[in-house]
Amino acid sequence: MTIKEIQEEIIDEFSMFDDWMERYEYIIELGKSLPIIDNQYKLDENLIKGCQSKVWMFSELEKDTVKFTADSDAILTKGIVALLLRVYSGQKPSDILSSDTDFLDKIGLKEHLSPTRANGLVSMIKQIKMYAIAQQSKLTT
Repeated sequence: MTIKEIQEEIIDEFSMFDDWMERYEYIIELGKSLPIIDNQYKLDENLIKGCQSKVWMFSELEKDTVKFTADSDAILTKGIVALLLRVYSGQKPSDILSSDTDFLDKIGLKEHLSPTRANGLVSMIKQIKMYAIAQQSKLTT
């Protein structure tokens, strides 16, 4: 699936919930399904700066796509990470870099996060884009 198709699928899923408590519960459930990151990647260099809770993220190139693994010590944050990885993991670096994050506004996520969590979300997206730039450079060399 393309990034846009996955984003549309997420928008459809979130539209099924009547209130934000149900959406938070869904995000937490997504976090529980996040594959466990290998402990070798839980290093300070893989911590995302700007997040209130600890978020580790690692990427590697698999053929011509970027595969992400991540974890967090906070259940809601772990769910947000799972949502982002669902969209971006397994995608080509160029597609990640050219994609937008409008789907987060469409599901109302940014407006329902505390300012510190919203800053953390922006930091996670920036890190995903930085990893995509790094992996893209490996493809062109």
